[in-house]
Amino acid sequence: MSKLILITGVSRGLGYALTEQFIQEGHTVIGCARSTEAVEKLRSSFGLPHSFSTVDVADEQQVKAWSVSVLKEYEPPDLLINNAAIINQPAPLWEISTEDISQLIDVNIKGVIHIIHHFVPAMVERKNGIIINLSSGWGRSTSPLVASYCTSKWAIEGLTRSLAQELPAGMAAIPLNPGIIHTDMLEICFGEEAATYTPISKWVHKAVPFILQLKPKDNGVPLTVPS
Repeated sequence: MSKLILITGVSRGLGYALTEQFIQEGHTVIGCARSTEAVEKLRSSFGLPHSFSTVDVADEQQVKAWSVSVLKEYEPPDLLINNAAIINQPAPLWEISTEDISQLIDVNIKGVIHIIHHFVPAMVERKNGIIINLSSGWGRSTSPLVASYCTSKWAIEGLTRSLAQELPAGMAAIPLNPGIIHTDMLEICFGEEAATYTPISKWVHKAVPFILQLKPKDNGVPLTVPS
């Protein structure tokens, strides 16, 4: 059965790969990204019934306006994937500027909350839908030089498990660790070593069927995409 899937951060990396694969499998994708140029390319590549918009999830007013537009044209999503995130340049915590930490928190934590605030009430009203908040191995463990990123993903783990306890029967909120994937973000942390990890093109073929089989029984369970 075709699903209506909302994904944030669809311009590149995991978000783009998920978007492309879901569409290839016959699902409808509603996506957002900060880059207007990238959004135009997505619109050109995929067209209707899919919908792509320029939205900065860190800006609640932008998210609110987007939600009003989306929920006017579509039903509430069957699957909501909070994917948009950024990472800090590797450095000891005391060397990461307050401004950089604030920006990361605004995107990685508050951005997720903004999406939940403005889309989940419509899902709750129907008592239907799966909410996936992408976490990280660094949401369940730690490493040096990425303290602010770890902070944000540990927050996502707690936020999601708490949200799971608030949802009605028939819904689920799941913190999902995608695994270690060769992305631009991984290159920031691992440098050339990033290329030795799973390529996105291989990952997505395991991630999409795994995500599509998630059910309300998985509510609150921290999961990881199989490697």
